[in-house]
Amino acid sequence: MSKRMLALLAGLILPAMAQAYTGAPVLDPLVKAGKLPPVDQRLPAKPEVITPLQSVGKYGGTLRSALRGNGDGNAILRLVGNQGLVRWNTEFNKVVPNLAESWTVNDNSTEYTFKLRAGTKWSDGVPFNADDILFYVQDLMGDKGFLGTPPEMYRVGDKPVVVEKIDDNTVKFRFAAPYVSFIENLAHPTGQQAVFYAKHYCQQFHPKYNPKVADLVKASGAKDWGSLMRVRCGDLEIPTRWGNPERPTLDPWVIVNPYGGGSSAVTLRRNPYFWQVDSKGQQLPYLDELRLAVISEIETMVLAAINGQLDFQFRHIGVIQNLPVLKENASKGNYRVLELEDISSNAAGLYLNQSTRNEKLRALIRNKDFRIALSHATDRKDIAEVVYLGQTQPWQIGPKKQNRFYNEQLATQYLKYDPALANTMLDKLGLTKRDADGYRLYPSGGRVSIAGLVQISSGNYVDTMEVLRRQWSKVGVELVIQGVERSLFYDRSNTNDYEMAIFVVGGGLDPQFDKTGVFVWSGVESRQSLQWAKWAMTDGKQGEEPSASMKKRLELHEQWKVAKNQAEADALLRQILQIAADEFEVIGTVATLKVPGIVSKRLVNVYDKMPWAWPYATPAGGLPQSWYYR
Repeated sequence: MSKRMLALLAGLILPAMAQAYTGAPVLDPLVKAGKLPPVDQRLPAKPEVITPLQSVGKYGGTLRSALRGNGDGNAILRLVGNQGLVRWNTEFNKVVPNLAESWTVNDNSTEYTFKLRAGTKWSDGVPFNADDILFYVQDLMGDKGFLGTPPEMYRVGDKPVVVEKIDDNTVKFRFAAPYVSFIENLAHPTGQQAVFYAKHYCQQFHPKYNPKVADLVKASGAKDWGSLMRVRCGDLEIPTRWGNPERPTLDPWVIVNPYGGGSSAVTLRRNPYFWQVDSKGQQLPYLDELRLAVISEIETMVLAAINGQLDFQFRHIGVIQNLPVLKENASKGNYRVLELEDISSNAAGLYLNQSTRNEKLRALIRNKDFRIALSHATDRKDIAEVVYLGQTQPWQIGPKKQNRFYNEQLATQYLKYDPALANTMLDKLGLTKRDADGYRLYPSGGRVSIAGLVQISSGNYVDTMEVLRRQWSKVGVELVIQGVERSLFYDRSNTNDYEMAIFVVGGGLDPQFDKTGVFVWSGVESRQSLQWAKWAMTDGKQGEEPSASMKKRLELHEQWKVAKNQAEADALLRQILQIAADEFEVIGTVATLKVPGIVSKRLVNVYDKMPWAWPYATPAGGLPQSWYYR
């Protein structure tokens, strides 16, 4: 090699080796006092470099947002982000490294080897390494005292993943069969369990490491050590994740004022050991704090937004009815209005509970003709005009037209408003007798009535129910609206105390992740029968045995998970979608609309075209750690 070439290489290499990192000035006094190491000692050897969307930022400021009082912890997650081994890029079309510096996959997708970022530290300064991952997989996921069954993401069939520690910064995940979708699943907000628990802190609540853990359980009033672990170390989608300021984390900001206990605001402060930097070597995040006001009433939240008291807010206020008032007050509130693409498939799906405790109604719900009759009794154009200001159109469920999994039957069947046909079909089901109010009667007596469970805070759902109540009464079916607050909605769903629930249907642009309307994949969201979902998730130990059709989809889903390549996986998913179309279990109303929200005009680097999506954890996928104020 020539001297000239060596000189050129030296010119390329030396500046990279001599990278100088800088940190937030607010931390300088702690460094000078010896209470915090210099920034280069707080960062990994190879920090993840984030190139800001618009410009390199400056430090300082508090981001103001809002959440609701009960069960709204995911509002925090959507800002803080899911800091997993991998993440989606900002365009939501590719998975990229995150806490893992890189990864490799063997030929048949059964082994995934991750190289961790050496020198990464938890928020208390203790190193993060392979032992933390093994703690979750072997001591929590594998212990029935904490999890009855390992999460589906970490098992193939009935066999959980086996994780091997190669060295402190290298781990190998080994599955019993091919698992081509593992990396994409890891990028999901629910995919970060493996890097969620700091062993050095959380092991004190585990009997394997602390023989006196029973004393801690008794002193705390917890039911058992597993419950205590969730209180002190949290879990992915429960409020206690944000309830303990002592819990070490890998997030950009850490809890200062916790969520819960009647607090009026949740505050998070910058993590001095956060492991990302910008393209100039400045440690992220730019913002000093996140402050989320706890606001119970949606109207009050909207008022706070238009008065300029919030810097970023989509959650809870992002409905079409609020768009005019948000636009009218943009100058007053010093914000701009964004409208984000909602990747869900239906704005308000009707989940008839196939396992309802009401035996006579259950028999009807399980009859496809009854479901078709209700669909024809639904005037979706009326719903679109009355509830959604004419800004949407009739739609069932399933992937959108622009998605490669689009199924026309699933999306468009039984959309026609035809009360005459609905009446004929209901008559053929033997529901010919009516009471004095015109409602149909069961042959054995009693009114044909459906109780519809709805969150009172979701105005669109409540209004849709009101329109449906009027429409269905015309064919002799009574709809009784049961409005409840958010936490009770989930409690009643989980205890099978509902006949029908109304909620968004996912899977419009991400059917490989969100199969809510077509398959009982979730013990929380699969409201066509959460009892079927429990049966599937516990290998038949809990819940109720599903229909033959759903069991077939469960089998196909297991095959999908172990598909040898993407083409085979796609073909299996299309089979699942087609069976769902043939069964018609979830009734759609109208297509999703764009989600409106506000962003302070002073806030820079906000990605205007990010999708409104749970897998993207909007806005976390747009990297709020790179946002800053002008």
